[in-house]
Amino acid sequence: MKIICIGMNYLQHIKELNLKEPQQPIFFFKPESSLVSKNAPFYYPDFSKKVHYECELVVKINRLGKSISEKYAKNYYSEIALGLDMTCRDIQEKEIKDSLPWSLSKAFDYSAPIGEFINLNQLGAGVQNLNFKLLKNKSVVQQANTSDMLFSVDKIISYLSQFMTLKIGDLIFTGTPSGIGELTIGDHLEAFLEDKLNLSCEIK
Repeated sequence: MKIICIGMNYLQHIKELNLKEPQQPIFFFKPESSLVSKNAPFYYPDFSKKVHYECELVVKINRLGKSISEKYAKNYYSEIALGLDMTCRDIQEKEIKDSLPWSLSKAFDYSAPIGEFINLNQLGAGVQNLNFKLLKNKSVVQQANTSDMLFSVDKIISYLSQFMTLKIGDLIFTGTPSGIGELTIGDHLEAFLEDKLNLSCEIK
C-alpha cells in the first residue's frame, strides 16, 4: 500500500510559504508506518521543535490502474476521508534550502493521522465541490472547498498513473489549503468534512 501526498495544490497555501506555483502535480511519499487511525493521538517527535498541521482530503484507490485517462479516473475511487500531513517545518525548511527531498520532514512514524472513510454517495456533492475545515482547540484554522485545488483529484490520479501503477488501497493526500500552523503538546485537532466530524486528534 502506497501513501502518495500532493504538495502545493492550493494557491493561497503556496503564497503563505512563498513558493512557486507548480505546472504539474508535485508528490512525495509517506510509509505505511506514518498512518494513525481511529482518532488515536499524535505524539510530538523529539527530533523537531516546529511541527505543523496540514489538513487534506484523502482519496482511497479501489481498483488497479496504470496510464489512466483523466476522463476515466473517477472510476478508480469511491471513498474519501480527511487526513493530517504532519510536517516538521524546521527540518523541511533546511531540506528546501539544500534542495533535498522532503523525506525526514514528512515521512516519519505517525505523521499521517487519518479519519474514517466515507462513500462519496453519502455526501451529496462531487469530489470537486466539498467543504472541509480544521479546528485547533475549537477555533477554525483551515477552511476550503475542493474546487480550490490547482489540480483536480482526477487530474492527480491520471498524472500519477503515468509513472506508477495505482493499487487497491493506495491513499492519495490531495494537498492542503492555507492556514497551516504550529502545534504544541496539549492541542486538540478536529477535522470536519461537509460539517460532519471526520477526524479527531490529541497532540501528546
